Amino acid sequence: MAFDRRLFNVILLGLAFMLVFTAFQTMGNIQQTIIRSITGDDPDFEGDGYVSLSIIYAVMSVLNWGAPSVISVIGPNFAMLIGGITYVLFIMSFLIPRTWLLYFASAVIGCGAAVIWTGQGNYLTLNSTQATVSRNSGIFWALLQLSLFIGNLFVYFQFRGMDMIDMDTINVVIWTLSGIGIAGLVVMIVLPRPKKNTDTDTPVEIQQGPLEALKGAIKLFFTKDMLFLSITFFYTGIELGFFSGVYSTCIGATEQFDGRKELVGLSGILIGIGEVVGGAAFGILGAKTIKWGRDPIVIAGFVLHVISFFLIFLNLPNNSPLQDTPDDAIITSSKELAIFCSFLLGLGDSCFNTQIYSILGGVYSDNSASAFAIFKFTQSVAAAICFGYSTALVLYGQLGILLVLSICGTASFVLVEWKAKKQALVKGVHDNASSEGSVDDFVPK
Repeated sequence: MAFDRRLFNVILLGLAFMLVFTAFQTMGNIQQTIIRSITGDDPDFEGDGYVSLSIIYAVMSVLNWGAPSVISVIGPNFAMLIGGITYVLFIMSFLIPRTWLLYFASAVIGCGAAVIWTGQGNYLTLNSTQATVSRNSGIFWALLQLSLFIGNLFVYFQFRGMDMIDMDTINVVIWTLSGIGIAGLVVMIVLPRPKKNTDTDTPVEIQQGPLEALKGAIKLFFTKDMLFLSITFFYTGIELGFFSGVYSTCIGATEQFDGRKELVGLSGILIGIGEVVGGAAFGILGAKTIKWGRDPIVIAGFVLHVISFFLIFLNLPNNSPLQDTPDDAIITSSKELAIFCSFLLGLGDSCFNTQIYSILGGVYSDNSASAFAIFKFTQSVAAAICFGYSTALVLYGQLGILLVLSICGTASFVLVEWKAKKQALVKGVHDNASSEGSVDDFVPK
C-alpha cells in the first residue's frame, strides 16, 4: 500500500490542533469556574469569563476578514504557528490574575484565532481531493476533539471533591495545560508544507495577493449560497458558545449536584467523546458521505441538539448560567442526565462542523482561505454574542434562541447541499455528453 503523504499531513495537523486545543478548550470550559474561585481569594480581581470569551470571539470575527490576506503572504503553516503561540500566552496569563491582563490576553488570542483557523482550513483543503475531503474533515475533527476528552479528564481528577478551587490547584492546571500547548507548537513547527499536486482531482487554490484576497472574501460572502450557509455558521457559533462555556458553568452552579465542580470536567469529557465519535464515524464513512450527501448528517445533528435542549430545559435551574443556585429545576436535577446531554451536544456539533468543513473544502476548493475565513467570521460573531448575552440571560431564554437558530441553520444548509448535488449531477451529465453525445440527450427533462 503506497504511503499517502497528504493523509499523513492531515493526521499531523489534527495532532497539532489536538494538543493546542487540549490546552485552550479545557481552559475555556473551566474558565468561569476558575475565575469565580480567584475572585473569592482576591476581591480586587473583577474579571468575567463570559466577557473574556466574548472579547476573544469579537476580535476574531473582525480580523477574520484580513486572514486570507495574511495566508496569501506567509502561508498556512506560519500563520497556524503564530496563532498557536497566542493560545499558549492566553493560558499562561492566568498565572498572574489581573483583570486588565485577562482582557488584553483575550484580545491577543482573538488575533491569533483568526489566522490559525483560516490557515487550518486552507491547509486541510490543499491536502484533500473531492473524494477525500469528507474523510479528511472527519479525521481532523476527531483528532481535534480528543482535546476535550484528554484535558477535561485531567481537570476532573484535579477538581475532584472541591467546591472552591484553591490557587495551588489552579496553578498546577495552568502549567500543565501550557506545557501541552507548547507540545502542539512543536508539532506545528515540523508540519510539512503542502506540496503542489498534478492530480486533476486535487483542489487548486487560486493564488492571490493580500488586497485581492480581501476583495475576494468580501465578494464571496455576498453570494447567495454563502449567505445561506452563514445562517448555519451563525448557529454553530451560538451553540459553540453554549456548550463550550455556558453549559459547563450551569452544571457547576447547580448546588443540588454533589461534587458539582468535578462534574464540570466530566461534562467536558462527555462533550469530547460525542465530538470524537461523530468525527471518527464520518471519517470512516467519508466515501459514503459523498455518495449519500451531507444533508442527512446535518439533519441528524439537528435532531440530537433538539433532544438535548429539551432535556437541559427540564434538568437544570433557570438561573444557573448567572450564579450558584439551590433552585429546583422542572424535574429533580440528575447528574447522569446532565452529562448525557453533554454527549448529545458534542455528537450533534460534530455532525454540523464536519459537514461544514466538507462542503467548504469541496464546493469552494478554489478559494478555501476566503471560505473558511467567512465561516470563522460568522461563527465568531455568534459566539461573541452568545457570551455577551450569557452575562444576563437565563437558561430558558438561551435554549429558546438555540432552538430557533437550529431550525434556520439546518434548513439553510440543506438548501445549499441540494443545490450542490444538482450541480454535480448536471456536471456529470455534461462530462458524459462531451464524450458520448449531445448534452440534451442526458439532461432530465
